[in-house]
Amino acid sequence: MPRRNDVEAVEFSERVVAINRVSKVVKGGKRFRFAVLVVVGDGVSQVGTGIGKAKEIAEAVRKGIEKAKKNMVTVKHAGDTIPHPVVGEFGAARVLLKPSPAGTGVIAGGVVRAIMELGGVKDVVTKVTGRTSNAINIAHATLEAIKITRTEDEITKLRGLGNTDAQASEAIGE
Repeated sequence: MPRRNDVEAVEFSERVVAINRVSKVVKGGKRFRFAVLVVVGDGVSQVGTGIGKAKEIAEAVRKGIEKAKKNMVTVKHAGDTIPHPVVGEFGAARVLLKPSPAGTGVIAGGVVRAIMELGGVKDVVTKVTGRTSNAINIAHATLEAIKITRTEDEITKLRGLGNTDAQASEAIGE
């Protein structure tokens, strides 16, 4: 896993997922600003999201990419899918991620699809449940689900079931 200082050395792909135009009414008319949700990933295991806000879309995208690179998480894989079903929650958003057989593809909506594809997951079934369709909350819920995913090795270590080399040699009588 690259260190924070090495983030710029890795080649990332970025995808603009949502653009929100916000207006402020002033004496002379309306002032528009933009909030942009960007997903950044290396296509292997690192993915992050960021929100950029500015008066112009291009500047908002640049800010969003910078923030996404600072908020990277590691996607745990079991082949081309995720290790186990998991539900992530953030606010009113709930996202269910389920592993699927090879060849299924990424079955997901816009925000979740971008996160899964840029995180290197090729086969997964997802469902957005909950009481919101807010893209930002869905993105945060998806990242929460990714964070709480555990591989088989991690679960074995947590339960203390893994045989270390010393335990294995004792078992065979060396």
